[in-house]
Parts: sequence; C-alpha cells; structure tokens
Amino acid sequence: MLCGRWRRCRRPPEEPPVAAQVAAPVALPSPPTPSDGGTKRPGLRALKKMGLTEDEDVRAMLLGSRLRKIRSRTWHKERLYRLQEDGLSVWFQRRIPRAPSQHIFFVQHIEAVREGHQSEGLRRFGGAFAPARCLTIAFKGRRKNLDLAAPTAEEAQRWVRGLTKLRARLDAMSQRERLDHWIHSYLHRADSNQDSKMSFKEIKSLLRMVNVDMNDMYAYLLFKECDHSNNDRLEGAEIEEFLRRLLKRPELEEIFHQYSGEDRVLSAPELLEFLEDQGEEGATLARAQQLIQTYELNETAKQHELMTLDGFMMYLLSPEGAALDTTHTCVFQDMNQPLAHYFISSSHNTYLTDSQIGGPSSTEAYIRAFAQGCRCVELDCWEGPGGEPIIYHGHTLTSKILFRDVVQAVRDHAFTLSPYPVILSLENHCGLEQQAAMARHLRTILGDMLVTQALDSPNPEELPSPEQLKGRVLVKGKKLPAARSEDGRALSDREEEEDDDEEEEEEAETAAQRRLAKQISPELSALVVYCHATRLRTLHPAPDAPQPCQVSSLSERKAKKLIREAGNSFVRHNARQLTRVYPLGLRMNSANYSPQEMWNSGCQLVALNFQTPGYEMDLNAGRFLVNGQCGYVLKPACLRQPDSTFDPEDPGPPRTTLSIQVLTAQQLPKLNAEKPHSIVDPLVRVEIHGVPADCARQETDYVLNNGFNPHWGQTLQFQLRAPELALVRFVVEDYDATSPNDFVGQFTLPLSSLKQGWWRLVGMERDVEDLRPGCPPHRVPPHTPAFQGRGLTVTSYALHSNPHPAPLRAQLTRPGVLRVPVHIPCRALSSGVRWWEYQPPAHPLGPLSPLTRRWSHLSAEGCLGPS
Repeated sequence: MLCGRWRRCRRPPEEPPVAAQVAAPVALPSPPTPSDGGTKRPGLRALKKMGLTEDEDVRAMLLGSRLRKIRSRTWHKERLYRLQEDGLSVWFQRRIPRAPSQHIFFVQHIEAVREGHQSEGLRRFGGAFAPARCLTIAFKGRRKNLDLAAPTAEEAQRWVRGLTKLRARLDAMSQRERLDHWIHSYLHRADSNQDSKMSFKEIKSLLRMVNVDMNDMYAYLLFKECDHSNNDRLEGAEIEEFLRRLLKRPELEEIFHQYSGEDRVLSAPELLEFLEDQGEEGATLARAQQLIQTYELNETAKQHELMTLDGFMMYLLSPEGAALDTTHTCVFQDMNQPLAHYFISSSHNTYLTDSQIGGPSSTEAYIRAFAQGCRCVELDCWEGPGGEPIIYHGHTLTSKILFRDVVQAVRDHAFTLSPYPVILSLENHCGLEQQAAMARHLRTILGDMLVTQALDSPNPEELPSPEQLKGRVLVKGKKLPAARSEDGRALSDREEEEDDDEEEEEEAETAAQRRLAKQISPELSALVVYCHATRLRTLHPAPDAPQPCQVSSLSERKAKKLIREAGNSFVRHNARQLTRVYPLGLRMNSANYSPQEMWNSGCQLVALNFQTPGYEMDLNAGRFLVNGQCGYVLKPACLRQPDSTFDPEDPGPPRTTLSIQVLTAQQLPKLNAEKPHSIVDPLVRVEIHGVPADCARQETDYVLNNGFNPHWGQTLQFQLRAPELALVRFVVEDYDATSPNDFVGQFTLPLSSLKQGWWRLVGMERDVEDLRPGCPPHRVPPHTPAFQGRGLTVTSYALHSNPHPAPLRAQLTRPGVLRVPVHIPCRALSSGVRWWEYQPPAHPLGPLSPLTRRWSHLSAEGCLGPS
C-alpha cells in the first residue's frame, strides 16, 4: 500500500547512493531511447500526479548542468550539478571526492532561490557574469549561500524555475505520499543487484538503513511468512506485506480500537467522539465527515463515510495531528495593542555570521534573520573610508560591510515573511558628518517605509500598535533634546555606556573616538520617533510618568540583577516601555544567554546571537513559532497591566499539572549515515522553561537499538505556577553509557499552543535537517489544578550554579574528556558535589598534561578555566 509499484531505476555510477529525506516523491522522466535499444526508465507515480513528468525544467535538471561556483574574485570553478532521481536532492561534483552525504543538498533545505546579483557574494565577485546568467541558492540554518553562474541565461532560468516548482510540490505533499517515497527510496538502495526482488540479506540491509536492529531469527521468520512464492525472494505484493508488518503500530491501533468497536472501522459519530475526547474545540459531525474524506485511503469506506485503521493512521500522522494548535499557526492574536505589550523577536550583532572576535560580517546575516521572523536588528556603525559609514564589531578582526548595503537588505527583505514593523537598533560610533550620511541613506533607500514623524500626537501616552505600523521601519537611537547646543552634542547610544560590564572596551577607545561618539547629528536625531535610547536609572515611579517612547538597553547581567532585586517593579516598567537586553561582551564566541529569564519579567526586545545555535535559540524559535511566525507575540495579561502584582521570582503556588505520555516514535534518523551498522538507542526528554520555580526536565528510559519504531509508553508530570509563560521543549537523544548522549532532534513550543489529546511532533529540528516523520506521538491529558511539587533548573546544556570557591581537580577519563566535580549550592538541588563530563576545545595553553590538571570552576557558559 505504501510503497506502490516498485520500479527498477539505476543511478549513474559517478553519483553515489544517498539517504533520501522524507519529502515529496519525484522521479526521473523518460529520457530518449539509447542507441543500443535500451528501454526507457519509467518515472514514479507521484511525478505523474504532480504534473512534472513532462516538465522541461525538471527534465533539464535531471540531465545536469555545468555551473560555475563563485566564492571570490578569482575562485570561479566549474562544477556539475544534477537533480537526482528521487527529485528531492541535487548531486554536485567536488574536486576531492568525499562521503556520499557530502555530495548532495536537499531541496527541502532551500530557503530561497534568487535570480541575478541578489546576494552579497555575487554583488562583490560576480561582476564578470551577466545578472541574467546568475542565481543564488540560499539555505536554511547556517549553511552558506551557493552562488552560481550558468553558461546561458536560459539555463539559469531553468534551474530557478525548476527548483521553485520542486519546493512548491514538497510543501504540498500529503503524509501518505511522503511515506510512499521514503519507503521506495530505501527499497531502491537496499536492492543491491537492482532486480526488484529482495533476498533476506537485502532485507537485513534495509532494516539497518531504516535504523532498526532486529533479531535475526525474528526477522527471518517475518521474511518467510511473507515469502508466499517460497523462493527466498520477496517481490511485489510480498514486499508490500512485509512493509505492512514492519510499519505496524500496535500503540496507535489500540487507540483506534477503543473507538471503532468490533467492526474495526470508525463511523463519523465514532470519529466525532474521538475528537471530543481530544478536546478539539468546535468538533462537529461535519468536521468528522470532512476528515474521513481527506484522510481515508479506501474509496469504498470513504463513500460510506467510514474510516479504516489506515485512514486513522494518516490523520494522526498528518499536520492536523501535530502538537501545535493549527489555529495558532496564523496571526490569531490582537495586533492593535501598544508595542510594549508584545515580545518582539530581536537579534544582537546581526551582521555577524560567526564569533564577535574574528568572524565575517555580511548582509546575508540580516536576510537570514528576517527569514527567521526577526523584527529588531542591530547595526554597529563606525567611521568608514570615503565618507561612507561601515558596520562591524569595533576593535576586533571582524570584517566590515557598508551601512548603505545593510539598509538596502532591510528594504528588500524585511517584510518578506512578516508585514509587522522592523526596528533598526543603531549603535552609533560615527562623527557628525557620517551620521548625516547615515540619515541620508535611511531616507533615500527606505523612502516611505521609514517612520519620520509620529502618527498622531508628538508626545503619545502609549506606543502605536504593530497593526498601525505595518510595513514600516523604526529607528532606535539617541535623540537630541528640544533645546540643544549648536554643535549638536549629546551622549551616544552605545550599549557600553549603559553598563559597567564593558569598561575594558571603553578604555580601548582613543580620546578622539570617544569625543566623536558623544555627538549626534540633527539629521539622524530627527529619524528617532518612537524608540529614544535612554539610560535606565531607576525603576521607582517619578513624579512625571515615564515616556512610552523611551527604550532602555541592558546587559544580561544588569537585567538579571533587576529581576532579582525588583522583579515586580521591572514588570510594571516593561508594561509601559520597551526594554532591550543584550548578551555580555565577555561572550567572545558569541554564546547566548537564556531568553526565558528576560521574558518572565516582560522584556520585549530580548536580543540573541542568531548565528549561534543552541538551546537558547531553540527557545527563541519556540516562543515565536506561533502567531503566524510574524515576530510579535502578545505578552500574558499579567505582564501587560501597569499595576500588575506579578513577580517572576515569587509566582505563587502551583496552578496547573501538565501530564505528558510519551508513546512511540517512527523513522528516527541515523546520526552517522556513513556507518550502516550504527543504530540509535533513543530516549525522549521533556523540558519546561518558564519562571524559575517551574523550570524542570524529565526523560524516558532509552530503547535499545531501535530508531525505526521505538516504544516508551511512559508518563511525565510537571507542576506549573505560571503556565502562561512556559515553553515545552521535547528533545530526542541517542543514549550512550560511556559518553554524553548524542543529540537527535528537538521541538519547542509554548504550552498555551500545545493541543490536548493524542498528537505528533511534526518537523523536529536537528540544526537544518528536517526529521519528519521521525517524531514521537504524545498524549497531553487536560490540565488539572495541583498544589505540590517543585521543578529543577539544571539542563544538560548549562549548569546553573555558583562556582565553587576552592580549586577542584578534574580527571581525564579518556583522551580529551574531563570529568569535573562541581559544587551546586542552588536551591533547586541539594547542595553538594556532582560530576560533570566535559570535552573542552583546544586550550591556548596546549594539551592537558599531565593526565590531571587543576581547574577553578565550570562557569555558567560551560567553559573551563585554569586555576
């Protein structure tokens, strides 16, 4: 049923077989008959369904093209690029052959395909090629853009059109078609002699490919039960039967039989009963009938408005059966409230693509940030040659880009994903002349996008709403007072002046630079309308109410201090004004802090290093996953009221019990595709990120050697005091008894957007890899009141504890891995020493020698420091 008709296809010898990701099935169109009289290779059924069998662009891509890859002014190398027979991956030539997985990229990992000189690389290095011959493939995640030049403009257009069509088809594919293609691709790889028949040896190879280590005796018995022809080969219907048994999901069948009764089919009223037990709002008989027509595979059952087990499985594994409430995937919140009432997706040092010490700066970093829903980006502006201001991380080895180019990127890409306003946070280190040039570029390039005057009153009582500012760009910076001196002197808007943490950087500036930085031009000041950068001096209410247009920038250290010492006052402050929080300058590798602590107190602009992956960015993606991923999420009511009594450090007693039953998973990915015998031992960890008293994590047992269909059936419970602020993070890891577990994938979403009932995690992420459909279904019973329990605050990513005052001795358990004793005097755990295994990066002092070395502490950033 799932594999369809298994066809015979052969790959060209220079293209090594690779694991196909779960996506839309596409196949090779029939090429002209060879001169030797060979037969045509038929395409897959799915290609015919999608109407691409005779598509000229796809056919040309399957034949391949020799395109020039452009990396610098002198590095223009011709490479062969060819769409593979699976239709979802592109094979490309390398000068030095590598592992098969290093010779392909997947269509589903493409963020955008741009025509002409629409990337920083082509604008700088592609002048020798006509724009009509050039294209850029931009990828999701951290993978660099692929800048290409085709021999002709028509060939470039074929690739642009072809990739666009394939991406559209991938997005439109049903779960059944995804499973169909997934199985077909592995069958094709496991059939070593390409005879469309499967021997037991080939079946064993197939099992290893799909990440399951089955007992040989059990596998052979299953093989013989399906071998009705008794010739030690499976073919046709026998293969289909074997796959049916392999894909059998007893856990989901049990749910089906609870509602279907003895006849083993669901009528529309029985399906409605299931939906009502799920807690689905607005469940009606018409809704149940519509689901049957959408997901039922058997036409006879569909005509009688019945759902079989296969149709029920398709429904549970579809996006409608996903954990995220489908009504939250579009803009569903009130967008007419003041800006201060929203969490706003914000980036720190947006121009960087790597560390803040020597990493490259690029306009592509802004484009990627906008593609992730970011609405507040940072521009560190410095004096540049030729009267043109530049952007880079001052006093470091980071590369420099033009301020003008960044503003052009904002104009072209800021509103591609979200129509709601963008805030440009200017960190100004320029003199008056180049500040005037900055103002000129902002006005001429952005035009009507730029907000240059207040919408209503010049002194509003509250900020305008995102709805009022749709498609507009705001400038955050210093503003001259009404009565200023002739030279226009004023304090700069440098973040360093607002916190004592950056004294070392201030000392590095020359006196001339400090003098220039304390000036601001009237032209630039006039563009600051709703986001006046000011220093936060006190949280106590002044005689005059705070101005809503004032924005304070705080380092993470100062923000944590305010939360700890004046939590409720900080919450009230953030109910009326914007607050931006940024990472400490001491994070040399551009590491991030946990944004949840800042959201707990209502901080709107919690700026993170978008170029640095980690659990912090997972939380940020989860927070802004909802509301159409527009970059604005309405804060809970307790954070919007100016007289709120909420304190994140003292949220009160538990109000909610969250119960999650982790049931099963399907088709988890192999972590090492190059090792066929590598099988994962998966476990699932559920983490709660919210107010400190709610933070907790629990995990299931691991399942030995089964990444294909592991079963847990374990229930995890959490007591929550502030559920409206909580994020739920699901992590799948590969258990290892002798070393830290390997990360398989994660999915994070707000608790308020988590559906009740049986659901499935769709689209778990492992960096840029899409792990569908390998995601465990869970069940969330309705929330119930509870008044006991307390969560932990320790995760496997950061040890939140105070450093031990005395030096500790680390043990070198194996080459390069330290076993470190850490003292934990935090309230969430009993004090004492815990052992922590850590594999440090290369230390500037050289390798660890002798076998033991003294270390002072494990810092909150997870870095070891020599005593």
